[in-house]
Amino acid sequence: MSLLGGAWTPNVIWHLSGGPRRFGELRVDMPGISAKMLSARLKDLEEKGVIRRTVVATSPPSVDYALSDLGRDLVPAITAIADVGARLKARRLAAAAAEHDVMGQPEEKG
Repeated sequence: MSLLGGAWTPNVIWHLSGGPRRFGELRVDMPGISAKMLSARLKDLEEKGVIRRTVVATSPPSVDYALSDLGRDLVPAITAIADVGARLKARRLAAAAAEHDVMGQPEEKG
């Protein structure tokens, strides 16, 4: 579980599951994360062997981040967790809508 520690870690892995990304691309895809937090998550995941950091010889040099084999192994687990979260959210929304419908109906007079 320490591999998935941190609120942003699953998001970073998820966004890298589609292929290598640059830092700026990840920032755009995750607007709620600060540059400092993203940098820390990427460094942590690299140290744990979940992602690979590759310096690309361009002018100026750029850096790509990609999932390692271990990182790719984590994608199905993260997808399953996201699916459960989506189902729970749908249930909560359906329950709230049903409660609203019941409360919004006028009382029957008999």
